[in-house]
Amino acid sequence: MLSRSRILAATAAALVAFAGAAATNATAAAGDITPGVMTFTEGAQCTANFVFTDGRDTFVGQAAHCSGMGAATDTNGCEAESLPLGTKVEIDGASKPGTLVYNSWLTMRAVGEDDENACAHNDFALVKLHPADRRSVSPQIPVLGGPTGIDRDGVALGEEVFSYGNSSLRAGITELSPKEGVSLGTTGGGWTHPVYTLTPGVPGDSGSPFVSVTGEALGVLSTLSIAPTPLSNNVSDLGKMLDYANSKGGVRNVTLVRGDSFDSSFPLLRGLLG
Repeated sequence: MLSRSRILAATAAALVAFAGAAATNATAAAGDITPGVMTFTEGAQCTANFVFTDGRDTFVGQAAHCSGMGAATDTNGCEAESLPLGTKVEIDGASKPGTLVYNSWLTMRAVGEDDENACAHNDFALVKLHPADRRSVSPQIPVLGGPTGIDRDGVALGEEVFSYGNSSLRAGITELSPKEGVSLGTTGGGWTHPVYTLTPGVPGDSGSPFVSVTGEALGVLSTLSIAPTPLSNNVSDLGKMLDYANSKGGVRNVTLVRGDSFDSSFPLLRGLLG
């Protein structure tokens, strides 16, 4: 089992080589709207995670806090104020704005949720695409491929995870979009997975998709952790959040759209942590 100190040391060492190694693997998925594209909700920049459908409409997922109305430190979804359903969301690659149709924070306030873990980590929203943009969508994660399904059993300490994001803070350097890292385990009653990645998530990466080593959709980037694991990110569990949406959120039968086969052939940490 890997210690956190060893994970930190390996992360620092691999950062030096990351940009060059990633450059050789920066290929694009088919379609203009994919996991990892930027979204803008009344000026708030975030990242789309996965593609979903209810058999009729097509959705992209984002973090619920992307439509929050409070400060960045307001992370309790059962207390924080949020923009209403129906809010328009700009999506990179889309010809028309999408529409916010589900927000876990709004739902938890409406149903009087009292589970502290859910309040802290249920951070998921659905944006319905305009019909004109449905043919521009690909569920495949650029560079990686997948997702191959939903991870339902969590991740152990030291297990590899992968992500993709393109925050404007990276100045359009697409070689920095794919990220590889390691899990620090599963906490919060199964609602969250702390992770270290190369590079760490930055503002604008909120909502980014995370997948397991087999390409299963693990969750979405929710928050940056300051203590006890500085510069780690908390990834909210997709399986639990999607189940909550379908059972309590006013949406029905929303399912993950799978991508092509997953390819983790660019790992940087395997030699360091193996």
